[in-house]
Amino acid sequence: MSKHRQNNMSKEEKIKKNVEDEKKVDTTNVEKNEVDNTEDTTAKDEDSQKEANSQKSEQEIKDPLELANAKIDELKDKYLRAVAEFDNYRKRTIKEKAELILNGSERTISAVLPILDDMERALANSDKTEDPKVLKEGMDLIFQKFGKVLEGLGLKKIDTTDKDFDTDFHEAIAMIPGMGEDKKGKVLDCVQAGYTLNDKVIRHAKVAVGQ
Repeated sequence: MSKHRQNNMSKEEKIKKNVEDEKKVDTTNVEKNEVDNTEDTTAKDEDSQKEANSQKSEQEIKDPLELANAKIDELKDKYLRAVAEFDNYRKRTIKEKAELILNGSERTISAVLPILDDMERALANSDKTEDPKVLKEGMDLIFQKFGKVLEGLGLKKIDTTDKDFDTDFHEAIAMIPGMGEDKKGKVLDCVQAGYTLNDKVIRHAKVAVGQ
């Protein structure tokens, strides 16, 4: 009975020992795997660092002439692009300017056309009457209408009445002496009216000036 118990105890101890041995083996394997993983990571990091250093070394020892040529090619590309954009802008501007010159008078012509219609009607009706007063009234109406149309386009008549002679607006075609000191340098008469268009003189007034 005692011997059988000893045998049973021995078996239990053996089993326990085997279990402990297996645990030790597993722990050793885990530690070994961790060490292997650490070594792999360290090796990869070292390889990456070596590759980066190699690329850096290649960049540092790259021929300066090649670097200069690459920079020249880059600047040349930018220059060609800028030239192409400017050329397109220049062509577009020339086209717009040509269209403006060609059609710039359209607004003026459109505004004057009603005056042309009035003149045609006046000429057609002039054969129906011999009263000069009626004809004059018709011409006055057309003239006033024409003046308003021109004012709407920016045209203004240069005022010369009792004005001092001003070369910016007047052109002296005659000097009249003996008119007194108060008339000296004054506009005495306007031979031909002058006009400004949007405040720019397009024709000077031709005047006689006191001397």
